[in-house]
Amino acid sequence: QVQLAESGGGLAQPGGSLRLSCAASGTIFSLDVMGWYRQAPGKQRELVASLTSGGSTTYTDSVKGRFTISRGDAKNKVSLQMSSLKPADTAVYYCNAVRKVVSGGTPLEYEYWGQGSQVTVSS
Repeated sequence: QVQLAESGGGLAQPGGSLRLSCAASGTIFSLDVMGWYRQAPGKQRELVASLTSGGSTTYTDSVKGRFTISRGDAKNKVSLQMSSLKPADTAVYYCNAVRKVVSGGTPLEYEYWGQGSQVTVSS
């Protein structure tokens, strides 16, 4: 079973920066996609940023130019550098990972989640 351990987050002032990190354990295989979702109170969980094993990135429009996702030197680690933070970025941030396999000719996806890290942007 894959476990995702998150670190970072916390409280920042508007315009400040925070960094989230996530490390996967319990697996010897590479994860195909790693990323971050967030959920603000009363809102649905949304994708913030993702990064494939091939290096392709996706960002939600509201964080483009402010957030940067990266994978560390170690396998199965991902970080999210958040800059120019806004109160609207306040949410619980979840690390997400996807493993894609083909079983008997059928493509399957296994998805894993971290426990969530609170990010609060307030003066």
